[in-house]
Amino acid sequence: MTMASEGASDTIRSEFVTGLRNAHALEKQARQLIERQLERLESYPEVAQALRSHLQETNQQEERIDQLLARFDESRSVIKDAAMQFTANLGAMMHATADDEILKNTFANLAFENFEIASYKSLIAMAKAGGFTQEAQVLEQSLREEQQMASWIDQNVATVTTKYLQLKASGSRADR
Repeated sequence: MTMASEGASDTIRSEFVTGLRNAHALEKQARQLIERQLERLESYPEVAQALRSHLQETNQQEERIDQLLARFDESRSVIKDAAMQFTANLGAMMHATADDEILKNTFANLAFENFEIASYKSLIAMAKAGGFTQEAQVLEQSLREEQQMASWIDQNVATVTTKYLQLKASGSRADR
């Protein structure tokens, strides 16, 4: 191995580990967002069911990332995790004050899932560039889960919106 390729390999490993730490913090943020939403969902059982299911996946994704970091003798970033959890709670508080909380959460969830998808795609590209084949396969499982959740949300935006309008028009609580 030449010095240039050793340097490239070290750079890829370093960037991959940083990406894993970022993804771990992102999953922490996702968990906080989902938990805050589940605490308040009342009129949308189908959304609650999808969120509960994805919360289990999110917890598994976080565990997978912990295992990947351990393979590199690395650990998560406590500071990044805390900052992302704070951001999630702040966002949830802001949406909770909105008259159309369910709609804002739906839009934010779709955007967040797509952000996670991009993050996993980038990590997979780094893993492949570094020759981390097993790690790429683990990350591909998380990518598929994020894509499935994003697809579910995308397919249900109109349904949630219509139900929101129906509840609002009937005088029922529609925001959550």
